[in-house]
Amino acid sequence: MLDLTKNEEQLRRAVQRARERSIIIPTFRQQKAPELIPDKIKAELKNTGLWDIDSLNLFRITWKNEPVNHGGLFGPVNYIEMPREITGVDARIIGLIGRWFPTGSHKVGATFGCLVPGLITGQFDPTCHKAVWPSTGNYCRGGAYDAVLLACDSVAILPEEMSRERFDWLSNIAGEVITTPGGESNVKEIFDKCRELKRNRKDIVIFNQFDEPGNYLWHYEVTGQAMFEMLLEVMSDKDSFAGIVLTTGSAGTLGSGDYLKEVFPGCKIAVGEPLQCPTLMLNGYGEHRIEGIGDKHVPWIHNIRNTDMVMCIDDSNCVNLIRLFNEPTGKEYLVKQGVPEKTVDNLHLLGISGVGNLISAVKFCKYYELSKNEFVVTVFTDSMELYGSRLKEYSEKYGKYTENDAIKDYHRYLMGISTVHMLELSYYDKKRIHNLKYYTWIEQQGKDVKELNAQWHDYPEYWKKVQAKTAEIDRLINEFNEKTGLLNNL
Repeated sequence: MLDLTKNEEQLRRAVQRARERSIIIPTFRQQKAPELIPDKIKAELKNTGLWDIDSLNLFRITWKNEPVNHGGLFGPVNYIEMPREITGVDARIIGLIGRWFPTGSHKVGATFGCLVPGLITGQFDPTCHKAVWPSTGNYCRGGAYDAVLLACDSVAILPEEMSRERFDWLSNIAGEVITTPGGESNVKEIFDKCRELKRNRKDIVIFNQFDEPGNYLWHYEVTGQAMFEMLLEVMSDKDSFAGIVLTTGSAGTLGSGDYLKEVFPGCKIAVGEPLQCPTLMLNGYGEHRIEGIGDKHVPWIHNIRNTDMVMCIDDSNCVNLIRLFNEPTGKEYLVKQGVPEKTVDNLHLLGISGVGNLISAVKFCKYYELSKNEFVVTVFTDSMELYGSRLKEYSEKYGKYTENDAIKDYHRYLMGISTVHMLELSYYDKKRIHNLKYYTWIEQQGKDVKELNAQWHDYPEYWKKVQAKTAEIDRLINEFNEKTGLLNNL
């Protein structure tokens, strides 16, 4: 549960640090509705780059950034709809775009939701603590970035096999970068490193995305609201909302599904995972290549009882499709197949996990035989800007991308997406998956089994208590800003 108990002594130091560094913290309400941001801050943002190391960019932690790299303000929710020539289905698949967040991924929102409650309560003291960000990629990037903007030191932890772009960027942002063995699915090794640091260092606070309620809460409030507004924009009275489809990852983004289910009670929440590591589907394990999806465990913040389906996606689909979507020959072939050129030009907005979400959404539509008046929502977490080295690696490994490759990939991995490896969850399927939390979180990480039981037996009240924290967090943010006095000086 999210603890907002104050440590007044440390809070005074945090306020003083913010005052000295001219840091104003946005509220969740402002992130949902940027029109509420003070005009003087908007005026300064007109001269600020999207990725600049500037505390003003805390106000760009929103789905509504103008899609430009420098000087943009705010507009409607950033999204892209995938046409039938891409999906092969009549149903309408729409994805929120993470590219237009600072760092190029929505993880800056998740990390904001984790770090800021610590700052505004004094539980995290920026004058003596370092924020530790255990991650398989974008979370530690977002955490390191937010930490710098909030004048905090940070430690990034991620597997050694992640893309080169992640390490190159982190080397200039994070105070420390620690690598752990393995790749995307080696999450336990990250947890082991955190436990080692906790034993040996007194200057750290660990923000583990897989168990931080702030991760879930930010997506419930901000991402959920963005999805709802987007649906209001695109749906008519004749349309219906079928469901939200996301790969599991840290399960934070799934909080938006809980929000949408309150608004559309008949919709479904479907969760994808790699076929090579089918933890939810088969209690399985393995290695895979879909960067952005941690696995071999069930995240503590995954509300299993509200999940309706799990499915597996083959990492070969993702690897082949990022080549089809980004290699010049692949893009030319897509145009020949009738894909609008505007869509082809925007396919770089889907990184590897974004392609995984697209595949999952198509499987969902085919399984339920959805019609042209039914909508499905997903998230395109990041863009290929973060995976250029992977394209180079695959070119070196598999050779130059040809039209024959494009024909194969389009028809086999896109039009040929099937409904195999999908499971509608019964009550006891959900309970089986929930019970897997015990081994990671109770036996290994020392959490209280009473809280584990509360997640199941006190459903949905347990999750509603987390969701109810937003108003209190916003109140504490406003109090913090008032103590710094910076808003009065604008």
